[in-house]
Amino acid sequence: MAAAPLELVSILRQTGKKLPIQAVAIPLGFLLLLGMLVLPVPPLLLDLFFTFNIALSLIILFLAISASRPFSFSVFPTVLLFATLLRLALNVASTRVVLSAGHEGTDAAGDVIEAFGSVLVGGDYIVGIVVFTILVIINFIVVTKGAGRVSEVTARFTLDAMPGKQMAVDADLAAGLINQDQARVRRREVTSEADFYGSMDGASKFVRGDAVAGILILLINIFGGTLVGSLQHGMGLAEAFERYTTFAVGDGLVAQIPALLLSIATAIIVTRVSGEESLHDQTFAQFSNVEAWWLTAAILALLGVIPGMPHLAFLALATITAGAAWILGRRRERVAAEATKSAEAPAGPRELSWSDVQQADAIGLEVGYALVALIDAQQGGALVTRIRGIRKKLTYELGFLIPQVHIRDNLDLRPEAYQIMVNGVVIGRGEVKPARELAIHSGVVHGDLQGIRTKDPTFGLDAVWIDPAQRDYARSLGYTVVDASTTIATHLNKILQENCNLLLGHDETQQLVDKLAAAAPKLVEELIPKKLQIGALTQVLQNLLAEGVSIRDLRGVLMALAPVAEKVQDIEELTGVARVALGRMIVQQYVLHGEELSVMTLAPELEQVLHATVRRGQGGNVPIEPELAEGLLQSVGRASRDETNADRPAILVTSPTLRPWLSRVLRPRIPGLSVLSYAELPEDTSLRVNSSITVQPRTSAAA
Repeated sequence: MAAAPLELVSILRQTGKKLPIQAVAIPLGFLLLLGMLVLPVPPLLLDLFFTFNIALSLIILFLAISASRPFSFSVFPTVLLFATLLRLALNVASTRVVLSAGHEGTDAAGDVIEAFGSVLVGGDYIVGIVVFTILVIINFIVVTKGAGRVSEVTARFTLDAMPGKQMAVDADLAAGLINQDQARVRRREVTSEADFYGSMDGASKFVRGDAVAGILILLINIFGGTLVGSLQHGMGLAEAFERYTTFAVGDGLVAQIPALLLSIATAIIVTRVSGEESLHDQTFAQFSNVEAWWLTAAILALLGVIPGMPHLAFLALATITAGAAWILGRRRERVAAEATKSAEAPAGPRELSWSDVQQADAIGLEVGYALVALIDAQQGGALVTRIRGIRKKLTYELGFLIPQVHIRDNLDLRPEAYQIMVNGVVIGRGEVKPARELAIHSGVVHGDLQGIRTKDPTFGLDAVWIDPAQRDYARSLGYTVVDASTTIATHLNKILQENCNLLLGHDETQQLVDKLAAAAPKLVEELIPKKLQIGALTQVLQNLLAEGVSIRDLRGVLMALAPVAEKVQDIEELTGVARVALGRMIVQQYVLHGEELSVMTLAPELEQVLHATVRRGQGGNVPIEPELAEGLLQSVGRASRDETNADRPAILVTSPTLRPWLSRVLRPRIPGLSVLSYAELPEDTSLRVNSSITVQPRTSAAA
């Protein structure tokens, strides 16, 4: 059995690694336990092992007392198993020695067993049996049974509360109260606590079984020893019974006392209330009630002066208790005086530091006090869960990690109002009724609803706040019905989609590049930062996001920019190059592969006028005539509405030169419009031109 550790040592020596002592100590310990079970142990080693057993029990007891939290002593269940096996192995080894050499004298099994069997009980084996029985009753009936019941109940309650604690951690993380690292630590603590109490529920059975084994071993030793002494060694029946009973009692006591200490340690661990203080700190703090000590001293003094009572004992203890009360009172007065002095001391003006500078949250959601229940999972609020789903969806669609949404209450808002902020700027506002549901007019409905008339905060559609009992009826009439949490989440989703370019900065771009470097190291190494600075790449990606283009294919973007990055410095041109590379991804937002793409185009004469206008522009400022601008907006807006009414995407296709300027001018003023260039359309895409944009002749002539 010793070959395995020796082989491990040999292997580690050959590989040149240093063997830590803890890697060998525990396997060797279990080998020693097995050795004591099957091999004879000399009395001297028995004395050492029994003494070690007592010392180990004391160490475990004091560690249990000093632990600040129960599950901080997480190795306790395993140590309890090891200590139980050690005691049982010692019982087996001592039984072997007693039965084989007990006839030689009272010290045949070692000095420790002799001391416990003779000295501690005065040499009277009947007294020893009584003392052993009392210890077993205390251990088995009182301490072990109570600790086992507490372990069972605590384990069940801890496991039942585990999902709620996990949800509370997720809610704090979503609300911005903690960061990812703190959330990871708290989740690990919740899991460790559940695992610990589950292990303690089973480990308490070790102590219970050990107490039963102690009783059986005592009876076996008495019966077997009496037979061995009388039949094999010619001792009288009374003499053999007395000697081997003394041995059995000594062996039982030397094992039962450490068992009692471990039972007490188990009870201390499972009955502790989690906190940041050890047991003695909590005990001292909670026993510092001066009034309780003075009352106890007064009652003891009254008992001490009653005729017939032991005056010395009661009056002495009353004096000690009164002294303790006086000391505690002086200590409390001193602490109160120091606190008062600190409070009265004039506090000088604190100098400002960089810690007082608060950065704006990337995404913020502020709610009135009536909406707090929507973000509290314990009150059934589902807003945090929906926001987490929105972040996950947008992260996948857009190609970068959407920052956390920091949710907080704002007493300056109206009770049922909320506001959504991006980089500290309020982008959207709205009001919801948490106790009602929003029935949104879907365009074709078959009746009216009773409720509070309003507008959908996301799209501005006509809507009605109805009672939840009307939900099914409203849906039967053709309304779209959502609750308050979904209303806020939908509004947040729309704002994040429209302003996602504001959420991407240099740090986020660097993280995207670092992630790509793991898959395409040569591409990143040759391009960044030798040919393209991270700032320029950030602006290109922001431009793509601003026009609703996903940046998931970052590899394709960099491959397209690599040949032109040194020659082209203009961000608009670089963005156009990237858009051409992402052409298929852009087009597939509107039609499936192989389907016909419906588009709008500019009339040739209008396109020529706009080309001439753009060529005259310098620094991005295009001098366009007001009549031409107004006519262009009206014509494109009218054609876009026609496309939308026909349930087709409004897509304007123009030349690569005009596309950036037209997109910048038209998209903010015409909702739902997309501006593409001919170069962005894949060669196998079939086009159907539904309208050709023109302006009034007078406007064209003026231009």
